[in-house]
Amino acid sequence: MEMTRREILRSSMFASVGLMFSGAAGGAGAFLWPAKVSGFGGLVRVPQKLSEIPVGAVIPVREGKFYLTRTEDGLMALYWKCVHLGCTVPWEAGAGQFKCPCHQSVYEITGQNIAGPATRPLDYMELEVEGEDVTVNSGKIHQRHVYEPSQAVKV
Repeated sequence: MEMTRREILRSSMFASVGLMFSGAAGGAGAFLWPAKVSGFGGLVRVPQKLSEIPVGAVIPVREGKFYLTRTEDGLMALYWKCVHLGCTVPWEAGAGQFKCPCHQSVYEITGQNIAGPATRPLDYMELEVEGEDVTVNSGKIHQRHVYEPSQAVKV
C-alpha cells in the first residue's frame, strides 16, 4: 500500500514530537536522579590517621574545603571560608594563625576571630572519630558567635 504525502508528513510530525518528548523525559530523569555526593557537601574521610595528628596540627583537606585542627580541647573541622566576605583563609604556620588575604581578618587555631573585620569565628563542620579514622560531614556547617571548648570533639 502506498502512503500519500499527507500521511508521510503526519507520521514525520508525530515521530518528531515523540522524539522531542522522549529527549525531554530523558533529560529530566538524568537531572532528577540522585547523585552520589562525595567531597564537599558530603562525608569526607581525613587521609591521616588520628595517631598521626599531633596537638597543634592544622591539616588542609582540599576535597572537603576544611582544615582539620587539633588542640588540647580536641579535633575541629574548620570551613576555610572567611566569614567576612567568603575568601579562602590560608593557615600561616609561622604565625600560628589563619590570615585572610582579602581583608586581613585573623583567626586562632580554634577558628576564633582576633583581628580584622570578621565579626565571628570561622564556621565548623561536624566530625566523627571511629578508632583511628576521622570522618567529616562537610554538608553540616555550623555558625557560632564565640569559640567554646565543647565545639571540639574530644580524642
